[in-house]
Amino acid sequence: MSTLASVAGVSIVYASHIPKGYELLGFQDPDPFELFDLDSSMVVLNNRPYSIEAQAYLLDDKVTPNSKMFIRNNGLIPKEINADQWVLTIDGESVAGIKSYSLADLKSKFKSYTYQVTLECGGNGRSEFDPPAKGNQWTIGAVHCAKWTGLRLKDLLNDVGIKDDAVYIGYHATDVHLSGDPNKEPISRGVPMHKALQDETLIAYLMNDEPIPLAHGYPLRLIAGGWPASVSGKWINRISVRNKEHDGSKMQGTAYRVPVYPVSPGQKVPEEDMKIIESMPVKSLITYPKSGAVLNKSRELDIRGHTWAGELEVAKMEYSIDFGVTWHLCDLDKPMNRLAWQHFNAKIKFPQTGYYEVWAKATDQDGKAQPMLVPGWNPKGYLNNACHRIAVKVV
Repeated sequence: MSTLASVAGVSIVYASHIPKGYELLGFQDPDPFELFDLDSSMVVLNNRPYSIEAQAYLLDDKVTPNSKMFIRNNGLIPKEINADQWVLTIDGESVAGIKSYSLADLKSKFKSYTYQVTLECGGNGRSEFDPPAKGNQWTIGAVHCAKWTGLRLKDLLNDVGIKDDAVYIGYHATDVHLSGDPNKEPISRGVPMHKALQDETLIAYLMNDEPIPLAHGYPLRLIAGGWPASVSGKWINRISVRNKEHDGSKMQGTAYRVPVYPVSPGQKVPEEDMKIIESMPVKSLITYPKSGAVLNKSRELDIRGHTWAGELEVAKMEYSIDFGVTWHLCDLDKPMNRLAWQHFNAKIKFPQTGYYEVWAKATDQDGKAQPMLVPGWNPKGYLNNACHRIAVKVV
């Protein structure tokens, strides 16, 4: 109890009566809505670590603002960050030599690039799996498409010099393990070299033309769009160039992996039969109107939303109002740049009054379409890309 008292700065009256495991109100995490300047309709799934998602209608902006961006952390957000003293080190078995850069170096020595990039949690949609899969029970709001500015990772690696045997990069960061153990990394994921060397893979220092908010990785974040957002590491201070598949935290076991073959719901899958998730599947989201819309007198409705397909473009966007019996084309925009989501819209005419559901279905350039129902079950509840739907009442 003396430790608690020293932290509080005052003595804790009746400290001996505190129940085991009880967390004092004064030591609990601050309100995330105030801490992260969130829209009041965001949904908090967890606060240790933070897992916060949007609702579909909140994601109506073409470029997602900070207040409506999902947050998924694996550890505790670092404190007392001094950007002026921040250093990014490049090391590993496959570099010519270890090299470090200040934030000023990264901004002044390398050309900057800006891309809109879709980032989606691998577990987005997990709540729809039955039986339930372990993890945060995301619905549909763990996705966003912000504008990121920084240097290309490939330009940085070229400056360092990488060896011919380089096959993977892994990131390291300053977030703190939930246990508080400084020797444990909460998460240290990575990507193969072909992904690391893409033009759109950035070391970003701006988000939506402003310094990256703390919750999203200030002052440096790796951005690798189209893959699970967990590979876009926050608060990065080191990147290792590996001569093997990166083996950091959350790269082992079943983390961000799916079975290599179909499995029955609830089936246990050996670790050796799991593969790392790479490009995310085709998906879409109706952002207007909000589910539950009521049309008075008029039988016409304008809908709009976004669609994305991992490394690919979406080639076709459709809607149905008869539970998937017939489908109608939406107007579909090209992406702002590769790996950005695409916008769609349509005008729907309803034949009579009554209850309807509007279903949205995207098809990627390889011809793969969203399933109407939840796709194959997997132990961690990843990659649910079932059609999004909203309820509409015409009176």
